[in-house]
Amino acid sequence: MEKIRILLADDHEFVRESIHKLLENEPNLEVVGEASDGEQMVALADKLKPDIIIADVAMPKLNGIEATKQIKKANPSVGILVFTAYNFDQYVFALLEAGAAGYLLKDICARDLINGIYAVHRGDSVLHPSVASKLIRKFKCANKNNNPQAFDTLTDRELEVLKLAAQGRSNKEIANQLHLSIRTIESHIGHIFSKLGVNSRTEAVILALKRGLVGLE
Repeated sequence: MEKIRILLADDHEFVRESIHKLLENEPNLEVVGEASDGEQMVALADKLKPDIIIADVAMPKLNGIEATKQIKKANPSVGILVFTAYNFDQYVFALLEAGAAGYLLKDICARDLINGIYAVHRGDSVLHPSVASKLIRKFKCANKNNNPQAFDTLTDRELEVLKLAAQGRSNKEIANQLHLSIRTIESHIGHIFSKLGVNSRTEAVILALKRGLVGLE
């Protein structure tokens, strides 16, 4: 497989060096650039066209939220994995709304970060357990999408795909299990998003958890 091209964005040089050295041991991963502030992150994302960006939240000149918005607007396909020490609600919700595919905290182990990179590259969402808990609480309290009839519009196949997605299966794994093409699974997921009024797998899965279609385990 082609190497996954990664851009690192963190204002702490030690953090960038540590992640860079960690990823050097992964034969399928390649660090193509490093940014020390948000403006540089946006510029290098446009210049280098990485597959994945590992970004902090608080950076000079332009914070991770605004940088994510600009990058996702210019290149929606890039996967942005937030890797930060900040666990504030406003950061979590703003970054996920801006289009970040994952939100991990810096208390995780090295293997979790590497697995997160591969997951985001597959098109999956990656959330630190405490971040997932925040989202569950938010959706329990929110009125948005609190319409039980929304799930009634899903076909049996769409429900099946949603349940497998909630188990953490990638599009490829779902396709293999259901003996369908990846393109067909992507189409089903698109229909699920439209019917439930969500913009990501994470939101769809949280709603499925809330409805009781899947368990938290």
